[in-house]
Amino acid sequence: MRQNARVGADRKLRVLLLFGGQSAEHDVSRATAVAVARSLDPARYEVVPVGITSDGRWLLAADAQRMLARGRDALPAAFAVQGELVPVPTVATRDALDVDVVIPMLHGPYGEDGTVQGLLELAGLPYVGAGVLGSAVGMDKIAMKRMFAASDLLTARYLTLREGHDGGAFATRVERELGMPCFVKPANMGSSIGVSKVRTRAELDDAIALALTYDEWIVAEEFVRGREIEVAVLGDDPPEASLPGEVRPAADFYDYADKYEDGKAELLAPAPLDEAETAAVRDLAVRAFEACRGEAMARVDFFLRDDGVFLVNEVNTIPGFTPISMFPRLWEVSGVPYAELLDRLIDLAIARHERRARRAGRSR
Repeated sequence: MRQNARVGADRKLRVLLLFGGQSAEHDVSRATAVAVARSLDPARYEVVPVGITSDGRWLLAADAQRMLARGRDALPAAFAVQGELVPVPTVATRDALDVDVVIPMLHGPYGEDGTVQGLLELAGLPYVGAGVLGSAVGMDKIAMKRMFAASDLLTARYLTLREGHDGGAFATRVERELGMPCFVKPANMGSSIGVSKVRTRAELDDAIALALTYDEWIVAEEFVRGREIEVAVLGDDPPEASLPGEVRPAADFYDYADKYEDGKAELLAPAPLDEAETAAVRDLAVRAFEACRGEAMARVDFFLRDDGVFLVNEVNTIPGFTPISMFPRLWEVSGVPYAELLDRLIDLAIARHERRARRAGRSR
């Protein structure tokens, strides 16, 4: 295979770092890409940064590439999505760009939801992270919860609404069946964008309208009194679970500002759990990861109720990789430094691509 030839010839692996995207998490992706670029070993990898604009154009970020050439310290806090147009991946793209593997650091729809993963499959390009199915399930909170239920994993109680159906009747059901306070979320979005914690019927009506601006499907979830626990999962067959961490929000809940702007939330790594709780949540993280057909990496989020029961909240298949993000921090305290983590993810991507290429019915 091409990758082995490169490594055998002591050539650097060319890594296409894909960032930006068309979702509301565009800016988060740009910051994540910088953190990844700074941590890829320049002796082993040559980074090719490609940004996707908010209107869907693919651009070779020439300025970012020149900054990389000057050294890691030259990088800004976030890459600018500007430069020369590049072709959307096709079967010919791999040779045209001369790349060996893609790292999609795209958060939210049109990047984390299986769309770009399918495009990369068609183009014959190895890529880091979950495949098409795992990415799609990991993005859609409704499908994800159904997978959890099918695998006998406990979740918070929830109700769903599709745009065009009776929002008033839905709100009444939420009040009656879930109670207040509760949360309303778009089914397909991340970084807490479009999420509201509501306490009154008026707030509930506004939250439903807000969530529907981001997605056709929305979810209302019961409020769970307890702690927020997160576990990072790495690998495939078998996947490994990190030590758990704990999020202690500074805001009313762990919202976008708390995650990326204020920096006031406490991220405890590892979490102050006893040995039995740690073992239990690590096992549940692997089960949740496998239930959603996860591959390579994910962050699995839990609620630890006051009565000691863990509820699975969600699986995030492209977790944040910024310096303050929980996924790399949890692997750091579990004995896998950031740079090694990226090495392992790239190795997993190439190994999967080679493994699948041997299957009958595949032309490459």
